[in-house]
Amino acid sequence: MINIFEAEGYVVLAVIFIALTVKAFAFVNALLWPAEAYTAASKLTKPAWLAILGVGLVAQIVLINASPLNPIHLIASIAAIVFLVDVRPAVAELTRR
Repeated sequence: MINIFEAEGYVVLAVIFIALTVKAFAFVNALLWPAEAYTAASKLTKPAWLAILGVGLVAQIVLINASPLNPIHLIASIAAIVFLVDVRPAVAELTRR
């Protein structure tokens, strides 16, 4: 018989792992674009995005046992999603690879 608390633990673990993966991908992706592309796209500068995403990633790693609904996790996840949905396409549009 399935223990509901054990199932909840696996769901929370999956959410934490997915959030960590999204934050790591956003941080690494922010490293790859040239700094000029950020200003040309009228977005925050590259160092600002690296600081925001880096602090969020470090907070996720340090507070790995905290709830995914922790305000720090939520703010960092929202920042990573904003980068991936808004900044990354704008910078990619200006940069040819």
